[in-house]
Amino acid sequence: MSQLSYSVLEKSGYDGYILRDAPEKIMQFGEGNFLRAFVDYFVDIANEKAGFNAKVVLVQPIAAGLSEIINKQEGLYTLYLRGTENGQKVDKKRVISACSRALNPYGEWDKVLELARSKDLEIVVSNTTEAGIVHDTESKFDQVPPVSFPAKLTRVLYERFKAGCKGLVILSCELIDNNGKELLRCVNQYIDDWKNELGDAEAFRAWVNNDNIFCSTLVDRIVPGRIRDPKELEAINAANGYEDALIDVGEVFGVWIIEGPAELESRLPFKKAGVPVHVVADVTPYKKRKVRILNGAHTGFVLGAYLAGFDIVRDCMHNDNIRGFMNKMLNDEIIPTLPLDRKDLDDFAASVQDRFNNPFINHELISISLNSTSKWKARNMPSFLAYYEKFGKIPKCLAMSLAAYIAFYSNDIQELSDKGLVCKRPDGKTYVISDDKWALEFFYEHRNDSPDKLVHAVLTNKQMWDQDLSQIAGLESFVIDGVKKIRSDGAENAFSSLL
Repeated sequence: MSQLSYSVLEKSGYDGYILRDAPEKIMQFGEGNFLRAFVDYFVDIANEKAGFNAKVVLVQPIAAGLSEIINKQEGLYTLYLRGTENGQKVDKKRVISACSRALNPYGEWDKVLELARSKDLEIVVSNTTEAGIVHDTESKFDQVPPVSFPAKLTRVLYERFKAGCKGLVILSCELIDNNGKELLRCVNQYIDDWKNELGDAEAFRAWVNNDNIFCSTLVDRIVPGRIRDPKELEAINAANGYEDALIDVGEVFGVWIIEGPAELESRLPFKKAGVPVHVVADVTPYKKRKVRILNGAHTGFVLGAYLAGFDIVRDCMHNDNIRGFMNKMLNDEIIPTLPLDRKDLDDFAASVQDRFNNPFINHELISISLNSTSKWKARNMPSFLAYYEKFGKIPKCLAMSLAAYIAFYSNDIQELSDKGLVCKRPDGKTYVISDDKWALEFFYEHRNDSPDKLVHAVLTNKQMWDQDLSQIAGLESFVIDGVKKIRSDGAENAFSSLL
C-alpha cells in the first residue's frame, strides 16, 4: 500500500476538500499532534469555507521531529474527530491539506529566515510546550539556530524588519497564563541582550512592539493523537486506500479564544468560516470558565467517583447519581459565580457532559487525581469562596467534593512509599496517591485521626489553602458529616443525598 501523497490520495477516491497550492501565510512553530488537530484543522476549514487560500509551514521547535515524514506525505495527513455531540456518537474523518511543508531549523535555518522575509507571511503560531516560552541566556544572536523558541522568533522578526516587511499576528498556544504577553516580554529581553549585534536595536524594538500583534490565546481540545491499536490502524489504512504515518485523532469539541483588538476578527478568517475561534478583548473570563467548569467538574467528582468503584470518566456519565451531582455542582454553584453570559456558560457546561462521555477516550480517574490538593485549591476553592460571598451560604456540592478529597486521601492508608501514599478503596482495590511530598506526609501523619480531628486539621492547614477554612461558618461540620457519610454509606450515596 502506498504512503499518502496528493497523487495517492487522488487514486484512493477521496472526494473531500483538498487545496494543493496556496501562498504560505502562516509560520507554525510546532508540528505535533495538537497543532495539527487544532490550528491546522481550523485553517483547513477556513480555506474551504472562507476562501482563506493559505498554507502553513511547520517549523520543528527541537532537532528531533516529524519534518521528514511530513514532507514525504507532502504535508497531508488524515484527521479523525471523535466523541459525542448532543448525546450522539461522532466519528468524522478529514484529510488536512493546509500544510505545505515542514522545516527543521537545525539543518534548514536559512529556509526559516527566507520564509521570514516573505511578503505572503501574515501569521505566526506556536505551541512549544509550557517550557517553550522562556528567556534562555544561552541563546545567542549568531547561533544557527538560537536555542530557545523566543530567541528563534526574535531572529525571524529581525529578518523581517530588515527586509522592510509588514508586521505579523503572533498567536501563542502554549499552556501558560498570558502566553502572548510572556512571549513578547522574552522577545524584548533578547533585543536587550543582542543590542550590539542588532545595531538598530531601538528601531527594531519599536517595530516589534508597534507593528506586530502578540496575542494571548486559550486553546481547548483534547488530542489523544496517534492510534495505538495496530489492528485498528491497519483497518483504517485499508479502508482509506493508503498508509498514513501522520494520522491524528482529536475530540469533536474545540474552542480557540484569541485576545486581541477587534479588527483582528475581520483580519483572521475564522469567523467567516464559522469555526469556534473567537477574538475577545480579554481572555481571562474564558480561562476562568474552562478552569472552573471543565477542570472544576473533573476535580469535583472524580475522587468520590473513584471511591464509589468507578475507574473511567465515561462510565461516571452513565450513572445518574454521579452525573447528577456533577451537573448540580456546575449549574447551581459554579456557573452563578462566573462573569460571562449565562447561555454561554450553560452551553459550555452542557458540552462538558458530552466530552466526558467520549466513547473513544478511556480517561482514568486515578490519572486525574494527580496533585488533587493544588487542583482543588485552584479549580474548586475559588468557586466555593465566590458562591459563599455572593449568597452567604455554603455550596453543598463543592463542600461535598472537599469531603471526597479528604476521604480519598485518607481511605485505609497502607503506607507512604517512594511512589506515593498507598490506600485501599472500599472494594479492596489498592491505589496510589501522587501529590506534593508535604501533602502526602500530612495525611500519613493523620492516618489514625477521627473524622472530626482529620477534617479540622485539613481545614486549618494554611499550607494547603493559604487560609483557615474552618473560619467559614458551618463548613467544618458539613465536611465532617460528608466524610462520615462517604465512609459509612459510600461516596455515591453521599453524592445522591444532595440531589
